[in-house]
Amino acid sequence: MKRKALILIILAAVVGLLAGCGGGEPDASETASQDGALVVFGAYATAIEEPWDGVIHSALNKAQEEGKIVYTYSDDIGYAGDMERILREVAEGSSPDIIFGDAFGNEEAVRRVAADYPEIAFVFGSGGGPVEPNFSVFDNWIHEPAYLSGILAGGLTESNVVGVVGGLPVPEVNRIVNAFIAGAESVNPDVDVKTTFINSWFDPAAAKEAALAQVDAGADVLFAERFGVIEAAAENGLYAFGNMSDQRELAPEVVVSGPVWNMNPTVAYIINQVAGGTYTSQDLKDFSMIAKGGASLAPINEDVTGGIPADLVETVRAKEQEIVGGLFRVDIDEAQPPASSKSGN
Repeated sequence: MKRKALILIILAAVVGLLAGCGGGEPDASETASQDGALVVFGAYATAIEEPWDGVIHSALNKAQEEGKIVYTYSDDIGYAGDMERILREVAEGSSPDIIFGDAFGNEEAVRRVAADYPEIAFVFGSGGGPVEPNFSVFDNWIHEPAYLSGILAGGLTESNVVGVVGGLPVPEVNRIVNAFIAGAESVNPDVDVKTTFINSWFDPAAAKEAALAQVDAGADVLFAERFGVIEAAAENGLYAFGNMSDQRELAPEVVVSGPVWNMNPTVAYIINQVAGGTYTSQDLKDFSMIAKGGASLAPINEDVTGGIPADLVETVRAKEQEIVGGLFRVDIDEAQPPASSKSGN
C-alpha cells in the first residue's frame, strides 16, 4: 500500500503526492526550533513495507520518539523521475537538516540534488562513494549474520537442497547470498544452494512463485532475501530465513532466524554530527556491521516445527563469537551467485 506522509508545508504542487499532517499545524522547521529537534525527511523509492527501506524508516521513527528529530517521509517514489522532483521540492520548500533515503535506481538524480543544496546533509543508501561536502553513503553490510544463517540452513536441510530468492543480482544482494551459501557449505559440503533472482526490489507474488519453484526442485529450506518467500515456506511447512529485520512474526512456526540490519547506530551518529555542526560526507559502512551493532543474527527460534539441534545452535554461537572477537572474517564476495552452488552456473 502506498503511504505518503509529510507534515512539512512545502509547495501546493505536491499536495497530490504527499499526505500532509493537516491544516493549521506550524511549519516543521518552526516546531524543531522550539524543541531543539532536527528536521529530517525520508525519501524511499519502494513502499515502506519493503524491508530494506523499512529498516531506515524504523530507525528514524525511533529517533523521533526519543525527541531527537521531527521526521516525515514519502515512500513508493519509484524510478521514473519523481525522486529528483520530490527531493527538490522538499529541499527548496522546507530545507530539512537531513534527508535520508535510498539512491539505488536513482543514483544520478539524488546526487544532482545534493550538489545543489550543500547546506543539507544527504545520507543515502548507495553503491557509490561519498561526495563532499554533504553526500554520505551507507548500505546493509549484513553478510556476517547471513553467513551464520547459512550455517543453520546447511545443518537443517534433509534434502541437501536450500533455496534462495533474491531481488536483483547487484553487489549489495550478491554479498549476502554468497555469505549465506558459504555458511551452509561450511557445515554441509553436500548442500546445493539454488538461487533465483526476481529482478525486482519488491514483488512478493513473484518471490513466492520463485520459492515454490525451488520447493518443487527439492528445497526444504528457504532464504527470503526478498519479501514473499516466507509465505511459500509456511504453506509447505518448511524452514525459512528472513532478511533485513526479524521476520519471525510472519510465520512463527517456520521462521528460524535471519540476518538483521540495524540502522540505529548510523542514524544516531549522523544526528549527533549534524546537531554538533561537525557533519561531513563519508562512507558509513562500519556502522552497518556487527562490530558497531549495525548487523546481527535474529534470535534463533528453537520453537519452529521440527526443532533445531542443540549442537547446531552451539556451532552458530561459537562462530558468532569468533566474528565479534575479530577471529573470523566473513569474505565479501559481490560476484553474482550461481543458479546452483553445485553446478556453478
